[in-house]
Amino acid sequence: MNSQSGVENLAPLLNAFTENGGLPKMILYSLNPMDNTAIATIMACFQGGGTAGKLQQGSAWWFNDNRPGMRAQLTDLAANGVLGRFMGMLTDSRSFLSYTRHEYFRRVPCELIGEWVEIGQYPDDRRALTKLVEICASTTPMNCSVLVL
Repeated sequence: MNSQSGVENLAPLLNAFTENGGLPKMILYSLNPMDNTAIATIMACFQGGGTAGKLQQGSAWWFNDNRPGMRAQLTDLAANGVLGRFMGMLTDSRSFLSYTRHEYFRRVPCELIGEWVEIGQYPDDRRALTKLVEICASTTPMNCSVLVL
């Protein structure tokens, strides 16, 4: 990892897509956890166009594949108002061993959202919570492009 990840080129790239025929649905993955806040912020600026959750930030992998990394990414998504559209964890693995990874991921957002409710940062609204925590078990891919920064 270094500080030259290319995240500074993300907004101009997404803007070019927008100006030249339309921004496709995309999943943005980062190889550098230091870029998560910038990616979530930029991504939030390009939502809309009649497609809910048009841009998604892929779940924390590579250097973020741990509890603190996942919590940090989910917190960044929530701070930028896009957590409710988060697609959850996707994997290209069909291995039996990947089930434990999915279970581990599922517990992290549920724990974090539960903590927010307990301390009053999120309303204790069963209907809203049910909808929000559906991401905990989501493994449904969207039809979209993938961009790795």
